[in-house]
Amino acid sequence: MTEIQNFVDGVVDGRLSDSDVEVWMRNVFDNGLSESETVELTHAMLHSGTVLEWPEEWKNLVVDKHSTGGIGDKVSLILAPALAACGLKCPMIAGRGLAHTGGTLDKLESLQGYDVSVTPEQASKMVHMIGCMIGGQTGEIAPADKRMYAIRDVTGLIASTPLITGSILSKKAAEGLAALVMDIKVGRAAFMQTLDEARVLAKSIVSTGNGLGISTRVTLTEMDSPIGFATGNALEVLESVETLRGSGPADLEELVCIQGGILLHSTGVCESIDEGAFRIHDSLVDGSAMALFEQMCITQGVDQAMFSSEHNLLKGLGLLDSELNTTEFPVPQPGWIADIDAMALGTVVLEMGGGRKKLGDSIDHGVGFVLDAHVGSLMVVDEPWITVYHRGELSAGHKKLIQESITLSNEPVDASSRIIDIL
Repeated sequence: MTEIQNFVDGVVDGRLSDSDVEVWMRNVFDNGLSESETVELTHAMLHSGTVLEWPEEWKNLVVDKHSTGGIGDKVSLILAPALAACGLKCPMIAGRGLAHTGGTLDKLESLQGYDVSVTPEQASKMVHMIGCMIGGQTGEIAPADKRMYAIRDVTGLIASTPLITGSILSKKAAEGLAALVMDIKVGRAAFMQTLDEARVLAKSIVSTGNGLGISTRVTLTEMDSPIGFATGNALEVLESVETLRGSGPADLEELVCIQGGILLHSTGVCESIDEGAFRIHDSLVDGSAMALFEQMCITQGVDQAMFSSEHNLLKGLGLLDSELNTTEFPVPQPGWIADIDAMALGTVVLEMGGGRKKLGDSIDHGVGFVLDAHVGSLMVVDEPWITVYHRGELSAGHKKLIQESITLSNEPVDASSRIIDIL
C-alpha cells in the first residue's frame, strides 16, 4: 500500500488523529505533490466512500460542472436541467456558500420544501427518472474529503492546489462522470484573484480529471461585476427560473450555453462547442429545461402549485414577506456604467445575513439586490441602478458601500464576454 493510500485510509478509519492529518497536509501545503501523486490522492479520496454507478449505455453521458463561486453565480441551477433536456445525465452534488460566495444548495433551499438531503440511491433514481438532480454531499460520498476539509478550514491549509484539486474532484468523480467542466472565476470577487493563480489551478484540475478518466475542461471567467442582475438566494432562484423560460440576462445565458456546449461536445453528442451551446439555448427557449427543473424540484419536496403562477413562486421564495423592504439607489450623474464592484455588493449581502461568515450560520434567503442596469448601460441622472432587498433600515455603512460600488464614464463602455479562456 502506498503512503498516500495509507494516509487516506487512516483519515477515514480514525487511525490518524487530527494533528496527524494536519501534519501530512501541511507537508503537501508547503511542498506540493506531483501530477501523478495528485491523481493518486484524488483516486484514494473518491474511493473512500460510495461511487455512483450507471448503466453501460450511459457510459459517455454522465456529466457535471463545478464553479469556484462568485457573486450572482446561479449557473448550476439552470445548467443541470438544460443538460438533461439535451440527453445528458447530471447527478450534481453541490455545496453551500461561505463568506461572499453563494452556494447552490442555499439557493435551492429558498424554494419552500426543497430537500437537499439525497442518498446515493435516491440520486440514482432521480437521474434515471428525470435526467438530473441537485443535492448535497452525504457521509457516503468521499468521506475522506469531509474530514480533510474540516481540518484544512481551521488550520489555514485551504490554499493548496493539490488539496483543492483533490477536494473538488473526489466529490465530482464519485458521481461516476464521463465529463466535467470546471468554471474557475477570476477577479476581485473570486477565490482566484489573478489569471496566473487561476491557470495553475486549471492545469491541476485538467491533468487530474483526465488522469481519473474524466474528460475535463476548464473555463476561466471574469468575476469583477455581479453575474446577471440578481444576487441573494431567493432572488437568484427567481432569475434562474426566468432564464429557464428563455428570458435571462445575456451574460448568464452565455455562461450556461458555453459550459453546456463544452459538455455536449466532450461526450460526443455534438460535433462542436458552438453546436452544443445552440442546443442548450434551444432547451431554454422551448421550455424543455424548465419542465425538468420543475420536475426535479417537485421530486425533491417542492409543492407543484409553486410553479403554477408568478404569485405562488414569489410567495414560495419568501419574496412577498411584509418584513422585506426595498430601497432604490439612483445614479448621481448621467453616464455609462463602467464598473460595478461585485465584492462590495457581495459584502453587503453577506452582512445583511444573505451568506455565512462561518460554517453553521443561518441564512436569510430573502435579502439581496437586483441590478436595474449592467456594465455598458447608459444612465440618465437620478435613474435607479440597483434595488436592495433588506430587513429594517439599511445602515449608513451599507449605503456608502453600495453608492461607491458603481463607476460611471463619460464615454461609451462595451460589455465584454465573461469568458476569458477555455482550457
